[in-house]
Amino acid sequence: MTGSVTVAGLGPGDAALVTPEVTQALSRATDVLGYVPYVARITPRDGLRLHPSDNREELARATHALEIAAAGGHAVIVSSGDPGVFAMASALFEALETWPGDRHPEIAILPGITAMLAAAARAGAPLGHDFCAINLSDNLKPFALVENRLRMAARGDFAMAFYNPRSKSRPHQFARVLDILREECGGDRLILFARAVTTPDEAIAVTTLAEATPEMADMRTVVLVGNSATRRVGRWVYTPRSAESAAG
Repeated sequence: MTGSVTVAGLGPGDAALVTPEVTQALSRATDVLGYVPYVARITPRDGLRLHPSDNREELARATHALEIAAAGGHAVIVSSGDPGVFAMASALFEALETWPGDRHPEIAILPGITAMLAAAARAGAPLGHDFCAINLSDNLKPFALVENRLRMAARGDFAMAFYNPRSKSRPHQFARVLDILREECGGDRLILFARAVTTPDEAIAVTTLAEATPEMADMRTVVLVGNSATRRVGRWVYTPRSAESAAG
């Protein structure tokens, strides 16, 4: 194959946070594929074909990119944030496993700034110690698995970052998430809601689990939950870097 497939992270929303490496890849692309609102962020130009698609068409999108590369094109699959965090990088390799033959195109995965890191930076340093990220959607896994991972992360005293917390089709599930967190962590634990971070619609709210409500999150929100040592200093929220500092 003479073509290529690049999976690129567009960052959390602000064009200034797109890396020069991603910008360069987009300038060389013959085709850009991705979920509709992500492709809408790409500036049209002569010779560039845009292929927006639904958010549940990841494998079809990845296969299409491989087909473009097989025909000699240079496909860029765009994701928000980082393509390796609940995004298209994994879908590409899943499609590659069933790609006929052993001739693969040139592949590059270009990192981007994730929503959880952008949100954490806005707040201070709530992910300053050990943390984990959990996708709360049950589109690709049973919600029972989500519940188990929530409990294990809370019992391990991890700070937590949640993606896809509350959709119109499953508004009840985030209420269950908050109930589990209160059971495991208590009501005083700090929780941060960062909606549309780095965009003109950005809204940041910090509260406790006792005061948090499901309506504070939607699909444009990333939710950060501190560990047992996470605290406020002025308007900032941070988690101490060491267990010794946390204990103190």
